[in-house]
Amino acid sequence: MTKTILVSGASGFIGSHVAERLVEQGYRVRAMTRRPQEYRGAGEPVEADVMRAESLGPAFDGVDAAYYLVHSLGSDDFESRDAEAARAFAAAAATARLERIVYLGGLGSDSGRLSAHLRSRRAVEKILRAGPVPVTVLRAAVVVGHGNISWEMTRELSDRLPVMVTPRWVNTRTQPIALADAVRYLTGVLEPAEARGRTYEIGGPEVLRYIDMLQRAAMIRGKRVRNVTVPLLTPRLSSAWLRLVTDVDTVTARNLIDSMTNEVVVRDDAITRLVPGAAIGYDEAVRLALEQRERAGADR
Repeated sequence: MTKTILVSGASGFIGSHVAERLVEQGYRVRAMTRRPQEYRGAGEPVEADVMRAESLGPAFDGVDAAYYLVHSLGSDDFESRDAEAARAFAAAAATARLERIVYLGGLGSDSGRLSAHLRSRRAVEKILRAGPVPVTVLRAAVVVGHGNISWEMTRELSDRLPVMVTPRWVNTRTQPIALADAVRYLTGVLEPAEARGRTYEIGGPEVLRYIDMLQRAAMIRGKRVRNVTVPLLTPRLSSAWLRLVTDVDTVTARNLIDSMTNEVVVRDDAITRLVPGAAIGYDEAVRLALEQRERAGADR
């Protein structure tokens, strides 16, 4: 029997691609969105909002499993909003007796001081797992693909600035992953019994500094970025600087930069045995993101 899968955040960057892949694989997809009349993606749109718990019941009716792919990074109170939304989603999933929830969180060591963004991602994991429905968690760093805020910020910086005055966080190590691989892993954990209740770390084949990502993205576009690091450039000043030279709003920029002080790399590669396949390298991921942007008709 064909399973029905609910994808929350179906109109978002990750959710839209997950919904499309699931439809290709033969699942019946229920695309959860606040504005179903505007939805043009894969699956059957259903109106629901994680911030309105009373709206979730009909969306979960007849659903076998669900993807939780929403967060509130663009608001000052995103930690409390994320927690409230996760509680509502977990309660609706429990009432519907789902087989499992798949959640995309963030990489980062639990032993260190996590940024507010990453701390919120961990809190959502705990809230979802507090319910009776098994949760499969995937943790990722930057997902390189057209439409991802972190990637778009990288692209804009590498495109617009021949010389960058940067803070110390540009030397933080991260492990970016291509959009195609993130989607492959997210859909690959849906069925295996051994993935129920597990946490997996996902990333591309290279560990890079943020400045490496910027400079290599620039080179692929035939540009060159010189870097001058200023250790005293604070996260608040960095976010104001980003707002001046990119299209990222100030609140989102501040929350993102706060996370860039945390090293986010894969420590456990168990996912590569559950969902085998060669991962796409950073340079190729950048080319694919730029091609997708061109197909979407985005302004250069």
